Amino acid sequence: MAEITLPRADGSSERYRLAPPSPYPRTAPANGVRTVYAAAHVVADPLKLQEPWRIPAVDWDATLAFRHHLWGLGFKIAEAMDTSQRGMGLDWPNAAELISRVLAEAKTTPGADLACGAGTDQLDPQAARSLDEVIRAYEEQIGHVEKHGGRIILMASRALCRVAKSPDDYLSVYGRLIRQCRGKVILHWLGEMFDPALAGYWGSRDFHPAMDTVLTLIREHAAKIDGIKISLLDAGKEIEMRRLLPEGVVMYTGDDFNYAELIAGDAQGFSHGLLGIFDPIAPAAAAAFAKLEAGDRAGFHAILDPTVALSRKLFEAPTQHYKCGVVFLAWLNSFQSHFRMVGGAESARGILHYADLFRLADRSRLFVDPDLAARRMAHLYALNGVA
Repeated sequence: MAEITLPRADGSSERYRLAPPSPYPRTAPANGVRTVYAAAHVVADPLKLQEPWRIPAVDWDATLAFRHHLWGLGFKIAEAMDTSQRGMGLDWPNAAELISRVLAEAKTTPGADLACGAGTDQLDPQAARSLDEVIRAYEEQIGHVEKHGGRIILMASRALCRVAKSPDDYLSVYGRLIRQCRGKVILHWLGEMFDPALAGYWGSRDFHPAMDTVLTLIREHAAKIDGIKISLLDAGKEIEMRRLLPEGVVMYTGDDFNYAELIAGDAQGFSHGLLGIFDPIAPAAAAAFAKLEAGDRAGFHAILDPTVALSRKLFEAPTQHYKCGVVFLAWLNSFQSHFRMVGGAESARGILHYADLFRLADRSRLFVDPDLAARRMAHLYALNGVA
């Protein structure tokens, strides 16, 4: 078994022995019990990152290859979402190219499915002055997605949060956009722990008034809404709202702290999934869904529950930097050849955080090649001056 010396928070170190290679399959059919989207990351091109903080550079071949990995495990893809560093390193021109490239790739890939994030990140929130400006920004992105044959995930807007004066402004903007979309949309309620600029979204900082506004919107446009993803990291709030959704509109959990219990569900229902954590744990999650489809709830939890501790560490505050851990794990598992991110974002987490992720990923049986994962971790330590 592979071994590596890992640092501890108290300044000491431990000799850590890795588990055997991951037992989970590299391919799997789509499950028949839940609709699951993996929000996928982008792979940077380190040779073109001449100004990493200012100018994004994407390795398109590696980025597309990772989408094939997720499709091969039966996942749909939530494209160009916050996991792709939208608004945190990936600008709209690159997001637009990502959307067009992946939609084109999906057309040539049997079984491939995806929906794409449409937001307003080409509009500087500080420069936004009116709801009409926000609507035009949304319309530009919606038009781009639909031009290339994609379905829409309506992302939360920093600009809308800044200029909206009341819940009615949200209802007006979203209502106009939903009516214009060709097909059904997925709404996205992203909590301020993921993006502090979204505090007070839907017109209130309190959950229940905000939820009432969203439910009003959904009920008025239920025929055009597939579902809503909420990322509030509070299972109780999600379950409460899930039970109030009109028939035909589903809940997609975005709760990276409690997804196992929310997807398993209870006697009154369950959540589907649209999660960033599915990016690094896709093989384990696919195996867990196969157990759930077979009626083996204990088997489902036995596989998925250990990944929750990993996810809670990966998404710990400041939560918006979770993308670092997602890319880190892709590198350890050889889904990319380096640990560099657009925007230089890999520096947002410290070496002890990465050491904890390493342990938890191993305990979740995620490493396809433990020896390679250990060697790459040792290189990262050396780069950080850790003996």
